[in-house]
Amino acid sequence: MARRRRQAHELERVLGANALFATAYGNVGSSIYYALGVTAFFALGLTPVVFVIAGLFFAATAATYAEGTVSFPEAGGSSSFARHAFNEVVSFGAAWAQMLNYVITIAISAFFVPHYLSIFWEPLKQNPWDIIGGAVVIVVLVALNVVGIQESARINVVLAAVDFGTQVLLVLLGFALVFSPHTLATNVHFGTAPSWGHFLLAIPVGMIAYTGIETVSNLSEEARDPVRSIPRSILMVAIAVFAIYFTLPLIALSALPVHLIGGHQQTLLGLQPSHGGFANDPVLGLVEHLGIGGAFLSVIKVYVGLLAATILFIATNAGVIGASRITYAMAGYRQLPSLFRRLHPKFKTPWISLVVFAGFISILVLLPGKTNFLGTMYSFGAMLSFTIAHASVIQLRRRSAGQDIPWRARPNFRWRGVDWPLFAVIGGVGTGLSWLDVVIQYPSTRYAGLGWIAVGFVIYVVYRRRVLNVPLSETVRAPVEYGVAAALEFRSILVPIAPGYASDEAMDFACRLAAERRASIVAFTAIEVPLDMPLDTDLPEEVREANEQLDEARAIGDSYGVRVIGRISRTRNIGRAIVDEAIRRNSEIIVMAGPRRVRLQRGRRQIFGDAVDFVLRHAPCRVMVATPRERAA
Repeated sequence: MARRRRQAHELERVLGANALFATAYGNVGSSIYYALGVTAFFALGLTPVVFVIAGLFFAATAATYAEGTVSFPEAGGSSSFARHAFNEVVSFGAAWAQMLNYVITIAISAFFVPHYLSIFWEPLKQNPWDIIGGAVVIVVLVALNVVGIQESARINVVLAAVDFGTQVLLVLLGFALVFSPHTLATNVHFGTAPSWGHFLLAIPVGMIAYTGIETVSNLSEEARDPVRSIPRSILMVAIAVFAIYFTLPLIALSALPVHLIGGHQQTLLGLQPSHGGFANDPVLGLVEHLGIGGAFLSVIKVYVGLLAATILFIATNAGVIGASRITYAMAGYRQLPSLFRRLHPKFKTPWISLVVFAGFISILVLLPGKTNFLGTMYSFGAMLSFTIAHASVIQLRRRSAGQDIPWRARPNFRWRGVDWPLFAVIGGVGTGLSWLDVVIQYPSTRYAGLGWIAVGFVIYVVYRRRVLNVPLSETVRAPVEYGVAAALEFRSILVPIAPGYASDEAMDFACRLAAERRASIVAFTAIEVPLDMPLDTDLPEEVREANEQLDEARAIGDSYGVRVIGRISRTRNIGRAIVDEAIRRNSEIIVMAGPRRVRLQRGRRQIFGDAVDFVLRHAPCRVMVATPRERAA
């Protein structure tokens, strides 16, 4: 038991801030392998400036997502924020924009995998082989996700570290071999190359470099201590990504400067292979022009090509997982037909969502093979989703004025009794204007993007009004679907863990229940924070004790072969925290224990404690109370 507890303890440390950072950086960091070329096509010599401006917007967006995700640690990101801040209509708009982001992420990441593998076979760099290769990547990943293959958090951590280290190495080599301030200065021709229109358009396109921030929100349901791990992981991502996007474009534009090509100022970073450019594999183009040669160059090209292809493959898979999760969540909230919530009878995965959105629609978007169109389409969806997220956090601050919130991002300014989030205001204005810029300047993106939004809202309105007959703005959860032959089936079990309670007995009973029905268990412990302390106060002893309790719960789950997710919450009222977690998780049953010691209250034996009594009165689902093995009078 001690060995199992130690293994669970170590695994949970991997699945904390480090795993969240690695998963997010695996997505955000992967975008350098295509964002550099797409952005350079529009921004030319101002590409480094564009990435810095986009990075400032990303920093504001990261702060917004950190605060929103800590407040509502559930899958959905901006859609979840909008649901709590506004209503279901706005939530659907954010979710549908997110779906577009995931579809584009899948298409563009898969499209660039064969480009970097072209080091082994040259035709993969151009149409139609890159389209065929990208489609094969999508089909394989959709099939694997239907079967239910899981990612390894440890592998993600290792690959993220290797990827970041490789990018840092390229930066250091570049500064030593090719960096030239004079070349960077001569690259810029204000108002002509790029034009002001292209420069403004390049800013939202450059935001494609920061795709993946939603990943942390979607994984937040499995974060053990959201108040501590989520802000930390997002800060780590923001610093690491900004460092790379501040420096690598400087090296790239020094190695591949802007000059006259075909009568126009161009950089090979933004040109297609048919014109001798590296738009399809910009990092390989940088490697080729670092001024190294011979066998060392060949080795580095193979290494970078394989690493980029692997990272992009994983980023594609993250998009596939994200698309299935957001679709399943939308169907759960009655935003999409329940068809998309249906699980495969054997593999228990949302196979219809995977096939339709992650598979069919992503391949459809991929078929034209136009990287610039994919880049602007991502900007359309991302800027709309980010703007809704910023507006939601501003509204939540207004509504919660004078109340405790778990974690508050900075900077803020106080006016009329409200701590207004300055980061969200600046970020919302920036992303909103960027969205308008894409809509106005790029006709193909305008029509495709607005068409996507229109189709989504038609489906939403028809499904809500004609099929369900429920108000458009009302939040409605889909009922739990039980097996035909089973009189009672629980797939999501919440087990509150607390010192002084018979938690082992509760976990034992819950594991037996879960093992019979292939359910998952959330072991939940709450730290009651005194009223005179902020909710995000550092409480190392309480956190250590909570982690030990959750490690023990994980060990019990391991002995039954049951997956146990640990969760720590900071609260003023433990009973309320348990009920809120059950609502957030859509739990079908709460299995908890009464205190080991029965206490007297007004001369009578009180069987349950205050927290248990509160849960029994307010729980949104069934509650089972495990009987302690021993009691003292």
